[in-house]
Amino acid sequence: MFEKWIKSAQVYCDRRMLAMLLLGFSSGFPLLLVFGTLNLWLKDAGVTLAVIGLFSLAKTPYSLKWAWSPIVDRFRLPLFGRLGRRRGWALFTQIWLMSAICGMAMTDPAQTPLTMAVWALVTVVASASQDIVLDAYRIESFSTREQGAGVAVFVLGYRLGTIFSGAGALFLAEVMSWEDVYKIMALGAVVGMLTILFSKEPQKEENYNEIRCEGNWHQRLRCFLNKAVVAPFADFMKRQNWLLILVFVFLYRMSDAYIGPMMYPFYDDMGFSKREIASITKIYGVAATIGGTLLGGIVVNRLGLIRALLVCGVLQGVSNLVFVAQAYAGHNVYMLMATVAVENISGGMGTAAFVAYLSSLCNVAYTATQYALLSSLMSFARDVFASTSGFLAGSVSWGSFFVITTLMAFPGMLVLLYMVSRMKLLPAKPYMADGRK
Repeated sequence: MFEKWIKSAQVYCDRRMLAMLLLGFSSGFPLLLVFGTLNLWLKDAGVTLAVIGLFSLAKTPYSLKWAWSPIVDRFRLPLFGRLGRRRGWALFTQIWLMSAICGMAMTDPAQTPLTMAVWALVTVVASASQDIVLDAYRIESFSTREQGAGVAVFVLGYRLGTIFSGAGALFLAEVMSWEDVYKIMALGAVVGMLTILFSKEPQKEENYNEIRCEGNWHQRLRCFLNKAVVAPFADFMKRQNWLLILVFVFLYRMSDAYIGPMMYPFYDDMGFSKREIASITKIYGVAATIGGTLLGGIVVNRLGLIRALLVCGVLQGVSNLVFVAQAYAGHNVYMLMATVAVENISGGMGTAAFVAYLSSLCNVAYTATQYALLSSLMSFARDVFASTSGFLAGSVSWGSFFVITTLMAFPGMLVLLYMVSRMKLLPAKPYMADGRK
């Protein structure tokens, strides 16, 4: 029995796993440079909470990457394409990403906040484009049996990337200027570049995803758009109550998404130093998130997908109340540890249940595009609606702010309960192209 488990674990010894770890790092490190870490830089520069909240709009491309994913998926870049379709796009987006972060490093947000917002937007577009190609590279690098191990290692690398741009950046900000910190952060893209250069182009048997078009150029373009762009969305809209499903996807993580832009400013107002924030919210917090995600997987397995969505959804909403206690406790490191633990564990559980649900909605003939659509809609709640969080936080006390965000969890729960009562939820298993399970 143990020999079988040991043999199964040997998949992690494959050299491709090291590539997944490093590419996961490359995918993960840009996020906080335009989100949490940037928010603290803006706060130090004297930017108002309202403007800090508006900076969430710069992350909108994460919500729209489905729109250009067919281009990244199907076209081979000139010059870079000599490395292969996937590796060429990956190297191009990583060079683009490093250049954009350097642009942020050379900008003073106090003097030119609009310029900083533009560079942040360029960074996000590069990061979102990199995500598209690296997700495809990961999927195409492994057989079906190896996919789970590949995802696990990729996510581990992603978390290490967020530690680099989160805790690492905050530690560096204690001893050097933010401009120099971001110059160092730009070097994170080199990890992905070297990995791509020393890796092989994945081999793929294109079954459902193969697109062959004939005729003149406008006939081929129309054919491509119909098969790569229109067909996945048309297929999704054939499902009953598809619009209600999209509403639920938008609302489910709203309470967590809304507090995101205000967390670092809140910690700063409570008197915590950058070192304390880095140590507790990033290193300790990331560990709590990983633990919560694993626990969420167990909950899904034990309770089933729908009950897990309900349980985890309520927990991730109610967990915001721990910030109310933190607001009253003020600068209390032990209370901050408890706050981060509760928030990240519940958030990790919600993520596990929600990603499982999103995956269950995808037709395997259009997995990439449909998953991009659903995950982008989830990001839209974080990046656009959450941009108003600064106005709310600036007009009420911190305690009132977190109570209000707790209430934001319940519309999603009501929509879920309605779908359950009407028996309109999609089955857990995706459909084949011909409708078979």
